[in-house]
Amino acid sequence: MPVIIGLLRGVNVGGSHLVPMQQLRDLCCSLGLQDVKTYLQSGNLIFSTKERNIDAAAKKLETALEQKFGFRVDVIVRTAEQLKDVIAANPFAKRREVAPNKLHVVFLGNELSTETKKAIAALQPDKEELRFGGRELYIYFPDGVGQSKFMPRVTRLLKNSGTARNWNTVTKLLEIAEEMQE
Repeated sequence: MPVIIGLLRGVNVGGSHLVPMQQLRDLCCSLGLQDVKTYLQSGNLIFSTKERNIDAAAKKLETALEQKFGFRVDVIVRTAEQLKDVIAANPFAKRREVAPNKLHVVFLGNELSTETKKAIAALQPDKEELRFGGRELYIYFPDGVGQSKFMPRVTRLLKNSGTARNWNTVTKLLEIAEEMQE
């Protein structure tokens, strides 16, 4: 069975869309997901499933979350192999000054349209640097993401269709997924 990483968008942030991790794990188990683990309190799931269509599994989880908690949450999924590819494709990997907590990956449900890519590329960041991946954006925030005026502009252009994780979280999720595969 493949190991899947599920990234829930916007849960447990700023006191809204509260999803207790134990309840999330229990909900996942009720849907037939196996070996369910969570990482941190921000909607990071690692699980196994017999479902061959992982996007269908994500949609099923989105519906179940809405029924249980009363709000819709996007769930973006990657296999462990896909996450390994995201890490290997890091365009900032050779730059020592890039701190892992200041590098973020925005995971998208689909590849961006040409128009959206052009609109994002036309944004004028302050100090931030953005690179496009397949279904990911890599953004380096030298002053941290918290004070960035760039990220909200990117989010508006994405129409809230992605979810970001810092590099430390991305690598830890892969580590957990690989441990599960063994």
